[in-house]
Amino acid sequence: MGPESNDSLLGRIAVHTKLISAEQLNEATREQGRSGGRFRLGEVLVEKGFVTPAQLQKLLAAQKQVLAKHVAKKTTTAIVPEPEPGAAEASLPQPKAPAKDAAAAPAAAAPAAEVAPRRAVPAKPAAAKPAARAAAPAQAGAREALHAVLREGVAAGASDVHLHSNAVPRWRRHGALEVRGEAPLAPEQAAAMLRSVLSPEQLARLDAEGQVDFAYTLEKTGRFRVNVYQQQHGLDAVFRAIPDHPPSLDELGLPNSLARLTNFHQGMVLLTGPAGCGKSSTMAALLNLVNEERSDHILTIEDPIEYVHASKQCLVNQRQVRTHTESFARALRAGLREDPDVIAIGELRDLETISLALTAAETGHFVLGTLHTSSTIRTIDRLVSVFPPDQQGQVRTMLSESLRAVVSQRLVPRADGAGRAPALEVLIANKAVGNLIRENKSFQIRSILQTGGAQGMCLLDGSLEELVKAGTITKEEARRHCEEAKRFGGTAA
Repeated sequence: MGPESNDSLLGRIAVHTKLISAEQLNEATREQGRSGGRFRLGEVLVEKGFVTPAQLQKLLAAQKQVLAKHVAKKTTTAIVPEPEPGAAEASLPQPKAPAKDAAAAPAAAAPAAEVAPRRAVPAKPAAAKPAARAAAPAQAGAREALHAVLREGVAAGASDVHLHSNAVPRWRRHGALEVRGEAPLAPEQAAAMLRSVLSPEQLARLDAEGQVDFAYTLEKTGRFRVNVYQQQHGLDAVFRAIPDHPPSLDELGLPNSLARLTNFHQGMVLLTGPAGCGKSSTMAALLNLVNEERSDHILTIEDPIEYVHASKQCLVNQRQVRTHTESFARALRAGLREDPDVIAIGELRDLETISLALTAAETGHFVLGTLHTSSTIRTIDRLVSVFPPDQQGQVRTMLSESLRAVVSQRLVPRADGAGRAPALEVLIANKAVGNLIRENKSFQIRSILQTGGAQGMCLLDGSLEELVKAGTITKEEARRHCEEAKRFGGTAA
């Protein structure tokens, strides 16, 4: 093994023994890369304060022991064709006893290499193969069991598949959570199924932080946005099904009038609504239109990457938080120097990301983003309120100049039970809207929404009313999602 391999082993041992987290290892590795390889990983870990010099010595001793056993294994395997079982664990550093590993390292390095050539039987460190052979079928079986549940869920039209320890698997279909099967998953069964599809880096993050987000592709079935998390009974996960191609507005049941939102070359368009209302799908449909009709550079920043966009007329680059960049804000700050024309942000979730998105919209970029708010007016208030009071006046001015449109949507169960229909509230930021934002009179925007039908605006209640008139949804469902219940024969909340 060369220096790079040794550094990689040292990093794995440090994470395995919980001296550092996977994120700290990634940060130290990046710092080492920026130095051009002038410093070893251990030096960087000490310099950044992640480990003490004494802890580094213990790590180096454990590393030396593993390397020595690796050499012994290679030697004994060359002499004896059949290894004996029993010491697979001996080749791994023990998490809670680095001091003992350090003490044992000098003794383990020499005798193992010395004794092996004289013996006609294999030394114990060479016995990992039978254990690996036994573990592989079990892992493959757990993975196939998970795949079977995912395939069944997708075939049934589920939007989300839930796996929970000590509970029966469930899936969400047409907005309702349904039980699948009768037998609850034992905690060890759920853990085996979920860990079977995690990479070593994702496993390390799950063990360190108690949760991990990632995208998973199942061949001939589709992609999934996955959140695996630890709870009191064991490991749980939710798999959100993502089609293998970006949808069209027609496929989503959205009006073709939304296509004009892709004509902007600068400014910000926001897609909002509660969780599970289809914001990401709508943004993917709009991005696909840009990709097909313009010749621009599209940069997406997501956590994780959901719809995969192949470059068509546009050049498309997709970055995933944690995998390709540390955070939305860091990727967005770097993105301003990567010559994008269109920037799609998976979620505007904090002050720094919102601030950078506003800056990007002001500096000649077309920004698409999603936000968890319940109406177009509350979206504006939310964007302003995340800033300190002394900055809100300036933010209102920036927003009044850069905002182009806000689309707030719901998915409402259809009257015939065949899925859900989208109900929209659409705000087009004309001069009148800009003035109200600047003057902190966003509560007056509602009257503009009521009278702006000719410009493509509408209130959520108006959209629900049209769906009721068409017989697409029932009045009862409309009352559940509306702002004014009396409009649908209910009482005011």
